[in-house]
Amino acid sequence: MSALARRFTGMRAVLRREFRGYFASPLGYIFIVIFLIASGYLMVSRDFGRFLELREANLDALFSYLPWIFVVLVPAVAMRLWAEERRSGTVELLLTLPITLEGSYLGKFLAGWAFLAVSVFLTWPAVFQVARLGDPDWGAIFASYVATLLAAAVLLAIGLFFSALSKNQVVAFILAVAASVGFLLIGVPQTQEFVGKWFGGYVERVVSSLSLLDHFEALTRGLLQLNSLLFFVLFTVGWLVCGMLVLGQTKTN
Repeated sequence: MSALARRFTGMRAVLRREFRGYFASPLGYIFIVIFLIASGYLMVSRDFGRFLELREANLDALFSYLPWIFVVLVPAVAMRLWAEERRSGTVELLLTLPITLEGSYLGKFLAGWAFLAVSVFLTWPAVFQVARLGDPDWGAIFASYVATLLAAAVLLAIGLFFSALSKNQVVAFILAVAASVGFLLIGVPQTQEFVGKWFGGYVERVVSSLSLLDHFEALTRGLLQLNSLLFFVLFTVGWLVCGMLVLGQTKTN
């Protein structure tokens, strides 16, 4: 076994256990139902997506609102993953097993991400309906699903960090929601205009480059831009590393 493989010992076992756990209780199914109802409502509502009125062969009405749904629902998925382990004291026991910290942390992350992917792919009836309306841009739809999964990965990594930081699930949830909303709000034109007015154009460009919303929208236009892909990958890895460092302190204390 290579040194890299040894660093992630136990990852598969943790991934399987955690993923099955989402469907071992009604909570996982409740999450999926809430997600599908919320995304469907925002898609067809006359005040938001107006999909039925516009009758256009694209899924802009769906994907444009998914990040705003995720800022609440993804932290709800992440909040228990480590906070409950810390509250009950089982995190110390878990870290003494023949499972590395990196393996257990990444296993929990991948399980949560797989669960979110299942929820996202259950929106397939919308794709079927778009195909009935006309000839959609399948490249844009594919890129939009990729963008959605990458955005979910970033927000899940943020949620995991705060879950590892706090023993209280509610506190972890609130902090993760606040951080997630912050990364979305800096992409709103009003926020960027305010920053540019008070801090100058350079700071405005820096803030814009950190906007999850801007990179998400760039990908949903069907352009798999390298800078947007790197943003999601680096941000996800960065938050995961920070969470591992927090748990590392727990292990050494």
